[in-house]
Amino acid sequence: MIAVIIPAHNEADALPSCLGAMRLAARAAEAAGYQVEVLVVLDRCSDGSADIARAFGVETLEVDVRNVGRARRAGAALMLERGAQWLACTDADSCVPADWLLCQLAFAADAVCGTVHVQQWLPEQDGALQARYLARYQMREGHRHIHGANLGICARAYQRVGGFQPLALNEDVQLIAALQACGATIVWTACNSVATSPRLDPRARGGFGDYLKSLAEVAG
Repeated sequence: MIAVIIPAHNEADALPSCLGAMRLAARAAEAAGYQVEVLVVLDRCSDGSADIARAFGVETLEVDVRNVGRARRAGAALMLERGAQWLACTDADSCVPADWLLCQLAFAADAVCGTVHVQQWLPEQDGALQARYLARYQMREGHRHIHGANLGICARAYQRVGGFQPLALNEDVQLIAALQACGATIVWTACNSVATSPRLDPRARGGFGDYLKSLAEVAG
């Protein structure tokens, strides 16, 4: 069974696109014979995120932690209890490609670290910011980017290193570091890139949005 874990904090605007893309990826994997369960971890949501998730027919788990590491960890724990053999992680403001899950599984690795790309920049984000971002990003095989928006982990490897730690930032980086330390097989690929939001008011401080904001300040 493949478990998809999506943490969300007041993501009503982004969730429909995220879950619409995930539905296509799940159908592709199910057509290949896999069982797929999608879980949205609602972390202190006060908007319509829960209703949107349920309208898409996906399960929800409510937590009150305002901590992405704790939210991912809680979601993973629930799915592992249900027998998940592969954990696929993305973010509520991101859209995965239709072959996302199949691509992860095809590598037969302990973990798959994928890339992200900005599908549509905001009107206020000028060419200078875009050029600076593209010049620094490694959109290639063998890159060393780690994104919670595009990550897959074998359940056994995940459990071997203790899973996501309850960190407010870089819980994905910590997990991959732990896997590397124990000699896990990790694939770094750009073939299943996930479209993500370029918003500069991210839900998790210090993440991708804040990185873009720092580039905008330099460009400005």
